[in-house]
Amino acid sequence: MAEVTLQSIRKSFGPHEVVHGVDISIADGEFCVLVGPSGCGKSTLLRMIAGLEEITSGEVRIGARVVNDVAPKERDIAMVFQNYALYPHMTVLDNMGFSLKLAGESGQAIRRRVEEAAQILGLTEFLGRYPRQLSGGQRQRVAMGRAIVRKPQVFLFDEPLSNLDAKLRVAMRTEIKALHQRLKTTSVYVTHDQIEAMTMADKIVVMNGGHVEQIGSPLQLYDDPANLFVAGFIGSPAMNFLNGRLRRTDTGLGVEVGEGIVLPAPSPIAGERGGEGREVVVGVRPEHLAVVDEGVPAIVELVEPTGADTQIFCKLAGADVSAVVRERHEFRPGERIRLKPQLTFIFDPASGSRLA
Repeated sequence: MAEVTLQSIRKSFGPHEVVHGVDISIADGEFCVLVGPSGCGKSTLLRMIAGLEEITSGEVRIGARVVNDVAPKERDIAMVFQNYALYPHMTVLDNMGFSLKLAGESGQAIRRRVEEAAQILGLTEFLGRYPRQLSGGQRQRVAMGRAIVRKPQVFLFDEPLSNLDAKLRVAMRTEIKALHQRLKTTSVYVTHDQIEAMTMADKIVVMNGGHVEQIGSPLQLYDDPANLFVAGFIGSPAMNFLNGRLRRTDTGLGVEVGEGIVLPAPSPIAGERGGEGREVVVGVRPEHLAVVDEGVPAIVELVEPTGADTQIFCKLAGADVSAVVRERHEFRPGERIRLKPQLTFIFDPASGSRLA
C-alpha cells in the first residue's frame, strides 16, 4: 500500500489544456473518489496516475517515488475498467491469473493466489467457466479478482459499474466498499454518479472543467459546500436555487425571492458586501423543505410518491423547486401549499462562492 500524491498536474491536448494544475493527496489505505460531469477531466487524471496518459506538467507520486516516467507495468498499480476487458477464450481461473503468469509465477502459486481472491469475491464455483457464461456482475468481480491477485499498492477504478443495471450497481458498490475495508489498499475510483461517490468514498474530489472544486468527506461536501457547483452536484435530488436580494426582517436577515416572499438566510453572511440589498442566490435542499401551515406559498405542479418519501414539484416565486417529505400527501396540480425552509445556503451569483 502507498499514498498517492498529485502536485500541480496539468494536461494539454495540443493547445487545449483540459486539466488545470490539480493538487490531490490520497492517504495510504484511503478510498478516494473523483466525481464530476462528463468531460471534467477525472478519467484523464486517473489515466495519468496509471501511466496510460502522458503528463504535460506536474508530478505524480506513488509512495515516495515520482512515477511520471515510469512505465505502467512498473508502477505497482492495478486498474479495473468499465468494460471488464476479459479474454473470452480463457477461463475465469486463467483470466485472473494471467498477469501472474506473465510475471513468471509458478502454476501452483498462481492457483493459490487466484483461489484466495475467488473466495473473497464468491467466484470459487465459476473458476472453470468462460466470460460468456457469466452475468455482468460476475464478470466485473472477475475483473476485480484479476486486480486483487497482483496485490498492488494502488487500485484504480474507471467507472466500473456504469455497464450494470441499477439494482446490480447498488449491490456491486456495497461489495467494492466491503472489499476495500478488508484489503485496505489505497484506491482511486472515478464516477459521474454522485450517489456512488457519497456511499463509497472516504474522500471525494469534485471536479469541473479540469479544476478541483472541493475536496472533503461525503458529509463535509453535503453539509458545507464551497460553491454553487458543489452544492448542486452533491445531493439527490439536487439542491433548489432561487435568485433574490438580502433583506432585513423582524426575525433577522432574509432573502427576498419574490414580492413579499422571504426565505431565511443563515447568519452571519461572509464578506464585506454582506449588507441589505445585495443580490444573492439562496439554495435549499429538497429534504430541508417542510410542508407546514405557516410558510412561504407554493403551487403544486406534480407529486411523485416513492414509498418511503414523497417528492413534490412546485412553483415558488416563479421558480421550479422540489420538496422531499416523509409524510404521504395527495396534492393535486394547481393546489396551493406552504413550505418552510429548515436550512438554507447563500451564494454569490457572480463567483458562485458560498457566502455563509
